[in-house]
Amino acid sequence: MIIKQLSVFLENESGRLTELTKILHENNINISALSIAETEQYGIMRMIVDKPDQAIAALKKEDFSVHTTDVICIVTPDSPGSLNAALTYLSEASINVAYMYGYSSCGKAPIIMKVSDPAKAVAILTEKNVSLIPASEFYK
Repeated sequence: MIIKQLSVFLENESGRLTELTKILHENNINISALSIAETEQYGIMRMIVDKPDQAIAALKKEDFSVHTTDVICIVTPDSPGSLNAALTYLSEASINVAYMYGYSSCGKAPIIMKVSDPAKAVAILTEKNVSLIPASEFYK
């Protein structure tokens, strides 16, 4: 249930994001989810890809700074209160959420989360019947 997320440091200049996606394309690596946080001078692209180890090698070969982080992905109903319920379970277990990103479509809301204790979060959320997407679904 724990997923390897890549965080790539990018200079905030024209073409840099295109270069990154070109490298992934040339290595037949698919991006399943992404988030970009940016400032005027740089950005960090967080992404889930289908071949994380291959992506890391390809990006590092081209001098990109790449780090990995363990994250989880929950799926909540796309209805008021669903996210709050999952967050309440985590909060009650003293698990901190550092950041998250997601979307909603067709009645479901997949949400990727960086939490302070991924293994404990998986156990708690599974016990509370919160749906989680296993890493194998991303790594197909």
